[in-house]
Amino acid sequence: MTITIGKIFDLTVKKFPNKEALYDVRKNVRYTYHEWSEQVNRLANALINEGVKKGDRVSTFMFNTEELGTAFFACAKIGAVFNPINFRLMPEEVAYILSDAAPKVVLFEKALEPVVSAIANRFDKISFWFIDEDKPEYAASYQEKVASALTEDIQVEVDENDIYAFIYTSGTTGRPKGVMHIHRNMVNQSLLCIAASKMEAEDVGLVTAPMFHCAELHCAFLPRVHIGAKNVILHQFNPKAILSLIEKEKITRFFAAPTMWNMLLQEDLSQYDLSSLKQGLYGAAPMAPSLVHALHDRFGISLVQAYGMTEMGPAITFLSEADQLRKAGSAGQAALNHDIRIVRTREDGPSDPDDVVPVGETGEIIVQGPCLMTGYFNHEEATKKAMYKGWYYSRDIGYLDEDGFLFVNDRVDDMIISGGENIYPREVEDVLHGHQGVLDVAVVGQPDDRWGESVTAFVVKKDQTITEQELDEYCKNSESLANYKRPRKYVFSEALPRNASGKIQKFVLRKQLEEIFTPGSTNS
Repeated sequence: MTITIGKIFDLTVKKFPNKEALYDVRKNVRYTYHEWSEQVNRLANALINEGVKKGDRVSTFMFNTEELGTAFFACAKIGAVFNPINFRLMPEEVAYILSDAAPKVVLFEKALEPVVSAIANRFDKISFWFIDEDKPEYAASYQEKVASALTEDIQVEVDENDIYAFIYTSGTTGRPKGVMHIHRNMVNQSLLCIAASKMEAEDVGLVTAPMFHCAELHCAFLPRVHIGAKNVILHQFNPKAILSLIEKEKITRFFAAPTMWNMLLQEDLSQYDLSSLKQGLYGAAPMAPSLVHALHDRFGISLVQAYGMTEMGPAITFLSEADQLRKAGSAGQAALNHDIRIVRTREDGPSDPDDVVPVGETGEIIVQGPCLMTGYFNHEEATKKAMYKGWYYSRDIGYLDEDGFLFVNDRVDDMIISGGENIYPREVEDVLHGHQGVLDVAVVGQPDDRWGESVTAFVVKKDQTITEQELDEYCKNSESLANYKRPRKYVFSEALPRNASGKIQKFVLRKQLEEIFTPGSTNS
């Protein structure tokens, strides 16, 4: 028997037909697995009625909704390629993805209608389906399409080697690329996450990170369905709503990026009964050791970290609860059936996979594993560069310690070279995160005539009284930061620019620096 994502869903429905599977908070809709299966089948048949065939793309452009989860499994059952689009993108960015992926159908919601309306007239071959009431003239009604379709199961032969999704990269350094994943690889990813987090059928998981991103989709949402647990879907991240839902729905675990966990810590936790919460999964960006300690102290939950990238499904390492404090700052050890190496960095192309650096020395992180993408859609050259000799070249810089734990320093492109010395922004950020007056921080390099680059820190204040001089003294007195690594400039900001997965967009910060310190600028 071929195990595909659609087959996973059907097997769980067969095993737990009357168990509550899903609760959409925004719509106040609850489904058992049997009821949800009927919705999945209706949508699958509606897509077939629209002319969607195996291999055709179906895009979703929405926040976290039941319809997105339903489309995920409906596409899987008919062999359509699922393409979830980042809800934070602007019209031209969405237009680029639609032009590249060429979907037959796009499902979208009211909150994002202004973006779609700005570009819909360019895509006369796409059928736009509106999931809310009062649809625009150019769109069809999702509810009407689904209501008129049959609930009968779909007889489409889907193989585990068929492409299941195009998931576009976050595009932090250029145009996003469509990562192609097959069914078998994401079934493997789901099993890895179930094992690493010790997930159980009795779990109630909260979906609060963006479902279009593979961290939530593959490491949390899909594994819970795989094992027969329940998903509670929150439309958008909201700290107070999350804490309230933990109490009301008896949430046992959820995934969030470090910045989201940090925002939860700013709330008055004593106002909520959080006793049901057993575990927090985090990833998408490194977590400062000080934040790990704060979560342990205030939430009293176990933590599991996943590190990876869209191209790998995403998780390639896990840091278990037992190692959270002992190895604070680490991304963990290689996931089951994954191999990680640290190779010398080169500017003219990938190093040979055997050009491995000694233990403790930094270099580029490369990985092999069963969840590796088949390539980038329409980007053969980029695929060849990223997948060299069977290894995926991450462009992340890090090292392995003597116990085989991975430490991720930064992106190759974010490394600062000052006076001939390599400075990794994360080590500076970790020190500044330890200051009680700092809420958030990002470090970038600024061109410097004397040193090549100098270190600049963007800081979001928790304590509005802190000054640049106070932070400079703090860094000077730190036993974890050499003097040449300390920031020479501080820029105080209301917030840091992040993409939907929680990663800081440092190219935006570098552009801000150009505007602030350019001679003649009104800000300089």
